[in-house]
Amino acid sequence: MEMFSKLTSLFQQALETREPSVDLQESFVEHWKGITNYYIQTTDEERPARQTDIPWRLKQMLDILVYEEGQQAVEETGPCLEYLLQHKLLETLCTLGKAQYPPGMLQQVLLFASSLLVQIKKPLLQMLNIYRPIQKLIGLCALPGSQTEKEEAQLLLAVCSQVKQDPYLLNYVLKSNDPTSPSPPRNLSESSTSIHSQPECTASSLDQSGCASPQAEAPDLLFALVHLTQSQRCRVRQKAHEGLLLLVGLQSEGSGETLAERTQLVALLAGKLVQLYSLIPTEELDPQDILNMPPIAWSQFSKARPDDSLLCPGLDHITLFFCWLDFLDHMMTEAPRVLAERLSGCVHRLWLSEVMLPQLMSTGESAVLLSTVVLCRVVQVVRSTALLDRLVLFLLGSQSQPEEPPDTQDTHVLRCRLIQQCDHISEEISMASLRLFEELLQKPHRDILPNLVLRNLEPRLYLSLAPAPLDDRHTDSGEDHEDLEEDPWFPDSLYSDGQTLPSSTSSSSSSGAVLNSHAHSTDVINSFLCLVPQEVKSSQLVQEGGYDSYVLEARSLCEECGPLTQQDWHEDLPPPSSSSVVGATVFYEGHFLQVLFDRLGRLLEQPYDLNLQLTSVVSRLAAFRHPVITEFMLDPYITLTPGARTLFTVLIRVIGELMQRVQTVPDVSDRLMRIRRKLLKLDQHSQEEHQTLLRGIILLEEFCKELAAIAFIKLTLDHD
Repeated sequence: MEMFSKLTSLFQQALETREPSVDLQESFVEHWKGITNYYIQTTDEERPARQTDIPWRLKQMLDILVYEEGQQAVEETGPCLEYLLQHKLLETLCTLGKAQYPPGMLQQVLLFASSLLVQIKKPLLQMLNIYRPIQKLIGLCALPGSQTEKEEAQLLLAVCSQVKQDPYLLNYVLKSNDPTSPSPPRNLSESSTSIHSQPECTASSLDQSGCASPQAEAPDLLFALVHLTQSQRCRVRQKAHEGLLLLVGLQSEGSGETLAERTQLVALLAGKLVQLYSLIPTEELDPQDILNMPPIAWSQFSKARPDDSLLCPGLDHITLFFCWLDFLDHMMTEAPRVLAERLSGCVHRLWLSEVMLPQLMSTGESAVLLSTVVLCRVVQVVRSTALLDRLVLFLLGSQSQPEEPPDTQDTHVLRCRLIQQCDHISEEISMASLRLFEELLQKPHRDILPNLVLRNLEPRLYLSLAPAPLDDRHTDSGEDHEDLEEDPWFPDSLYSDGQTLPSSTSSSSSSGAVLNSHAHSTDVINSFLCLVPQEVKSSQLVQEGGYDSYVLEARSLCEECGPLTQQDWHEDLPPPSSSSVVGATVFYEGHFLQVLFDRLGRLLEQPYDLNLQLTSVVSRLAAFRHPVITEFMLDPYITLTPGARTLFTVLIRVIGELMQRVQTVPDVSDRLMRIRRKLLKLDQHSQEEHQTLLRGIILLEEFCKELAAIAFIKLTLDHD
């Protein structure tokens, strides 16, 4: 026990006899002097920095600064940090790094600076002796042949993270118009230069690679970030993308205006889009590959490059282009409105107007086809409001007045050309152009449908206001309508096998649209179902080939089209324009509908795939729930002015041609059945004469059933 007491006493004395605490500032200064002494004592100037004690000493200095801060209040500045600031240590390190003495010193300085910004909680970038050397280090990033991309990306992301936490710091990290002034304005909105000194987004602001050239001698923060987004190292690309998103996502007052007006950011971003597009090898690329590409997200590209072995020739470049486009689109979604609009405007000028427009207006079919397909894909993937606005303006213009025939009035040149291409001699160009308009009709934008269709239909000049005959189907007296069998185009029943129209739960009250009663709506649906003569129908011979199969698809289509126009339409029809009463204006359906109807009129002589694309566009148009569209596209019983045509009258003419041409085809029913089986891939070997005509008849039958289903769903939705 006595021995145990002695051991306890000795242990207690050892605890009480402690060494005096280490002086942090003295240790900090010692490590710094160790670095400076290296330059005095070294005799091997070629020895890499990583093989010296410089990295270790810098790490010790950083650890001391972090520990010191942890022992003090946040608002206090410790003696070690004061020493670093007063003696401009970071400035000295920046000079040594720029000189690359010893070799690889810049890498060590970048690591120290980025770690300092990340690990020290105090807002260091507000301090003159911090943000000035940081600016100089940024100027050493993204230089040709750089071997320090990883460390550069870490520093740039650290700077952007600091700015995200305190947007006021944005002024410190951007190169100032007055470099002698260390202090930024009190608020960011004051920092905007006058409109005469704002950087312009023009072709002259781009270098030979297509990227904007910074006005300063060395790269700035934004240039360095954009440059690093094309690094071969995935982690570097990811950090560069993240840094850009942090900056454009600043929502503080004036930050978006500062980035848009004081910097070359928008020119840099749009310039890279132009550069990537210029690298696409058009002669090696199949336009169909672009349409068949899977969805591309910028986040996937920033993590890993696509596998070149899995791509068609040239597809890697088109993939990189769409990755960057997706990134810009995402940025415009996150950015303040002023920055998003400035960026979308720069994309409009540099890429759409200066690059795409000449290709679209070219006389070379290959250039026209590829540019149309690219635009089709662009419209498909764009989600931001700012970029979609610019696309619609570029493609369709801003006209809002009713159109006149193209030979009497100059219209938006590109819009006119794109619509004409829907009826191009090249089947591929026609299909690509129709696909482009179909994609446009799927975008949520309030100007697309009025531009293409509504401005010409809303005056309702297609209506004849002459007194209706006594047996007119539009009587409101509730008397029985004329029987369908009295019309030579309609058989006695809908289907020979006894199929009946799905019953609607709606009453005979007004539906609020053109289909203004259940009885009249039933007549409309029956009109489309009975449009194709019974002797050339073939769907009744196939299982699940009836009208019912289209109802579910029609409901989805109508519900999808509802919110796309971003406006609530009155369900009641507007009164016809007074000009139709006096006959002062001749009805013109507009260039778009004119071309669609012209192509529909040749449905029996066109390739099957082209007809599929054509009818897909027309069906989507008919599905919009505007009352005038419903009347013009789906009501067979309106009285038209001379020369006016509707979708139904166009189909009537096609039926008339059909009945004449089938007289020359023997065994038409059997041939139709074989062609239908081949289209359903039930018979891959049958070869038939008159194949284009027979396929057209089958498609016409299916198209009429689809229109009937759309009319039925519109009635149902109006009563829900």
